[in-house]
Amino acid sequence: MADKLRILAECDGPGVQVSEMAARHAVYRGLMCQWRRQARGGLLVARPPPEFVPVRVATADCHSDALAELEPVSLPAPSPRVATAIEIELPGGIRGRVGEKVGLVALRRVPAALRA
Repeated sequence: MADKLRILAECDGPGVQVSEMAARHAVYRGLMCQWRRQARGGLLVARPPPEFVPVRVATADCHSDALAELEPVSLPAPSPRVATAIEIELPGGIRGRVGEKVGLVALRRVPAALRA
């Protein structure tokens, strides 16, 4: 992200041509135009750096009353994951099952494969 923004900042200079900048940074000119559209639309922006929050650890002696009021909480056991599938039934009783991790492109091929 930072590299894209740096390259775009170089493009904003006077007399700079996008095609020259694209060649200098070994990227396609069309890609740089896409980045510029994204930047104008607010989709390509620098993310703020992560910030750390200070934390203080207290001992039990300092806040024994506050700690005494807390009750332990038990979390429910995680449920086992059930595998899901899509079942496709074509006219004529032809059926096929496809797992959840099959992509859309492959899923579109399934009916033709079942008919073959």
